Amino acid sequence: MASPLNDTIPPRIAPSSSSPNPGRRPSDPEMSANRKLIRPSLAEVRDQLARATMPVGPAAPAFPAAPRASTAPARTPKKPVPPDQTNAESFYYLKQMQAKTDMVLVLRDGERIHGVIEWYDRHCLKVHRTGEPNLLIYKDTIRYMYKLDEERPAGAAANPEKAANESV
Repeated sequence: MASPLNDTIPPRIAPSSSSPNPGRRPSDPEMSANRKLIRPSLAEVRDQLARATMPVGPAAPAFPAAPRASTAPARTPKKPVPPDQTNAESFYYLKQMQAKTDMVLVLRDGERIHGVIEWYDRHCLKVHRTGEPNLLIYKDTIRYMYKLDEERPAGAAANPEKAANESV
């Protein structure tokens, strides 16, 4: 005697042995759809929340609704982070090293060091000095530096225009 439930349950299909992939389901266009998940944009989520929280009936909302994402201009991507340092510093050091320019480094405590920059890295400079030991100086301790050729005589004025006016 057959029960009425057996008539409603479809019979189980056994995989055929002639199938090229016996462990896989037969290819069905409905089952082989692209299953890539697409994350909704924040604007779509806000719209869905706004629709879900809107009051039903004649009561108007207390605040006007935010503009829809479709009417808003497209969102511009964030600006890229600026580089940690420009290449101006390294270009200057390379130029002085290749020319073997005599430099004067003025340290924070006022001490002046004369020499040629031999090499540099991110944190320090190696200064080659004639007749004295070479120094490895941290960049943090340097107040400023200039070429030895640019050094003014002791009596020269700081402003060249003012010096020209005084000599006339």
